[in-house]
Amino acid sequence: MIIQKSILLLAGVLVLGSCSSNDNDDNTNVGPTGPPVETGTANTSYQPAFSGQTRAGSIQTTTEYESKVITSGLSAPWGVAYLPDGRLLVTEKGGSMKIVTQAGVVGNALTGIPAVNPANQGGLLGICIDPAFETNRMIYWTFSEAVAGGNITAVAKGRLSNNETAVENVTVIYRSNTPNASTLHYGSRVVFDKTGNLFVSIGERSVLETRPLAQAVNSSLGKVVRITTNGQAATGNPTFTGTGALPELYTIGHRNPQGLAIHPTTGELWQSEHGPRGGDEINRIKAGANYGWPTITYGIEYGGEKIGEGITQKEGMEQPVYYWDPVVSPSGMTFYSGKRIPEWENNLFIGALSGMHIVRLAFKDNKVAGEERLLAGEGQRFRDITQGKDEALYAVTDQGRLYKIDKK
Repeated sequence: MIIQKSILLLAGVLVLGSCSSNDNDDNTNVGPTGPPVETGTANTSYQPAFSGQTRAGSIQTTTEYESKVITSGLSAPWGVAYLPDGRLLVTEKGGSMKIVTQAGVVGNALTGIPAVNPANQGGLLGICIDPAFETNRMIYWTFSEAVAGGNITAVAKGRLSNNETAVENVTVIYRSNTPNASTLHYGSRVVFDKTGNLFVSIGERSVLETRPLAQAVNSSLGKVVRITTNGQAATGNPTFTGTGALPELYTIGHRNPQGLAIHPTTGELWQSEHGPRGGDEINRIKAGANYGWPTITYGIEYGGEKIGEGITQKEGMEQPVYYWDPVVSPSGMTFYSGKRIPEWENNLFIGALSGMHIVRLAFKDNKVAGEERLLAGEGQRFRDITQGKDEALYAVTDQGRLYKIDKK
């Protein structure tokens, strides 16, 4: 167990313990900040579009808190959701879904889960529970699926059986429409919005063949889509112009979006996205917006070459609220809506993979006012994080750990 202290800071942004989406009103008082936590050399000489878009000042939690490992017995966990009774529902990359108790007892794999393609970055991915889970016991998840023509990102739903050994009546409700042999950049998270529909993030599959499809409105690759719980395009979605524009599209121009979270007070959707070499992003998602990939980016190719024209801004394309260079590889994320650690309220917590820490971002007027790195000494690739009804944070790591982070 590690005990840590972490500066006064109230900010604005959400929590999403199971699955769950207005305008920010984070006019809170952000306390003093220190030098940026990032001290590494940037990969590019690109300049931010506005102050605070990268390398925000450091902050430190002053409330005493502790983190403990509930279990180290998971196998490459990818998603975590908090059940109403305090247990955790976890997806494992290889294709298993398991329930873990607060005492760290890991249950048997639930039966009924469709086969996944776990190669490379694929597998059983994001998960959330229905807001009405206590009455309907419904679960929703995303996964990589092998189909004719290659691999896709898919969304499934099912009912947790009464004896909790199986997921029953499983249905694949949505499939991305552009299969490719690539086993990279599937995304993918799923969360409920405030109207009972689902947001799903889908990657552009990485390869040069599919990368441009992030800008193509007839492909679901590189998009955030908004669908009903039956997989149809949700009512009220924005309309994109262009031949064959898909009705489920909510935003376009994404690379590998592995994090989605709903702001607890505004209901807005926020997103994390892996950049290439530099250019990891946090985005505030606006209906109908274009987030630019691969036309604009704050990163470069892994080999050092510029991407496209090597530009970071273009009219009609959204700027990230925040970006990192060098990368931290942001994955699953959640807003903190609890009261137990007051300075965390409405702060955004993000699992960092290559960064091997949990990012804490505090906001003011929809801009990052401070950054902190939690659990940086653990040597873990943090894949997902959620908040429980007990107001603790729960995080899973690629190495198989499930952490609980709470006031001491």
